[in-house]
Amino acid sequence: MFLCRENELLKMNRRYKKDEMECIVIYGRRRVGKTALINEFVKDKPAIYFPALNTSARDNLTALSKAIWSFLHPDAAEAPVYASFDAAFTEITRIAKKERIVFVIDEFPYLAKADDSIPSRLQHLLDYEWKDSKLFLILCGSSISFMEKEVLSRKSPLFGRRTAQFCIEPLTYRDAAKFHPELCPEDNALIYGITGGVPHYINKLDVKTSIKEALLENFFDTSAYLFEEPENLLKQELREPAIYNSIIGAIANGAAKLNEISLRTGIETAKCTKYISVLTELGIIQKTIPITEKSGRKTLYRIADNFFRFWYRFVPGNMMPVSNGSIIRLYDAAIGSYLSEYMGLVFEQICQQYLTYYAPDLPFIISEIGEWWGGHPTEKKEVQLDIVALSSKANNTQAGRKILIGSCKYKNELIGTDELNLIRNYASLFTNANDKCYYYIFSKTGFTDALLEKQKKGEVKLVTMEELYQ
Repeated sequence: MFLCRENELLKMNRRYKKDEMECIVIYGRRRVGKTALINEFVKDKPAIYFPALNTSARDNLTALSKAIWSFLHPDAAEAPVYASFDAAFTEITRIAKKERIVFVIDEFPYLAKADDSIPSRLQHLLDYEWKDSKLFLILCGSSISFMEKEVLSRKSPLFGRRTAQFCIEPLTYRDAAKFHPELCPEDNALIYGITGGVPHYINKLDVKTSIKEALLENFFDTSAYLFEEPENLLKQELREPAIYNSIIGAIANGAAKLNEISLRTGIETAKCTKYISVLTELGIIQKTIPITEKSGRKTLYRIADNFFRFWYRFVPGNMMPVSNGSIIRLYDAAIGSYLSEYMGLVFEQICQQYLTYYAPDLPFIISEIGEWWGGHPTEKKEVQLDIVALSSKANNTQAGRKILIGSCKYKNELIGTDELNLIRNYASLFTNANDKCYYYIFSKTGFTDALLEKQKKGEVKLVTMEELYQ
């Protein structure tokens, strides 16, 4: 079943119907659904699909030759190998001048690394041979940094040749819930927190009756696909997976500042910065600063990919019970009892997405959203606001700014007026009397009658878990 990429599919089909030459760039992290999107797009169209190999140029030429020959002769058992990439591309040129044809190079970075002349060859073809053809070229890649630097950037031979590009992101929490519409919002939120909205992982988790049962069968089992997935991805992408593994583990267990990560891993700060930069490019780690800050003095590092965050939070520390099978007996104590704590940050992400994509009747158009933290002068401690959203400067009045302040409480208790008083207090640390602040509180369980009365008076907007999914 194809779900959740309808917008990208619609745009690609619109371009296909124009019957003009197209060069579409599709990129995003592994397992996010790029190939599924392409397969859905080409299923009713003449297409040459070439998945590039992480091997030699000769092997890739052989694979490309087979893809072309299979298109021309679907029943052929064997395929001759073209003398060169130029010869193979000449054959595609001949086909594209006669009919509308989709030519897909999946994992394009593999092909470009096998033969670094490929981008320049494609540039020449796009400029001269293919510009008046009916070719619909798709260049797809999982290495985000490569696609951005070597395909989309100004220094690339292919710069300016693309007619469209799609950066395929993990699904939002609401789109992820489309895989399990029968489940309650709390269960779908937990699935999102485990899989990070990656369709492949949602399918592999394979929730049927309960999430606990699915985790024990498809995650906390040494024979399960998801059990080794993060380490396999690191081995695929990186030369020193053990070092990156230690950095991710340190962050997953609470090290948020550069010096803390360096201390826990034993890697000197300068080298640690380089490794973190690589993990950031891969979308595994993210660098955050308070939304009101313009410099990185208060930089914190977090695991951006929830699938990695969940794995590193619960697998390494439970490796022995997972290996000997006792995790089935120990699940509630070792994992289940910590899920509410783990979901706190996930719930903040869900609430931010709600405000960004789904919330009706917002008090202003949000131009920037994040969080804020800083020192409290009277309480003598660092305090934090889960959500701070700003309007564009054009929408601010002469008197002050429009600011949305949000609190996200993933707790099994009703949230009362003390939470509203708290976020008003914290907001006063970076706002002034001329700013117009709007307060939102999100709750897993609900709100006290006293806080509901505050909402009736217009002092705060209250959002339940059920409303997040409506």
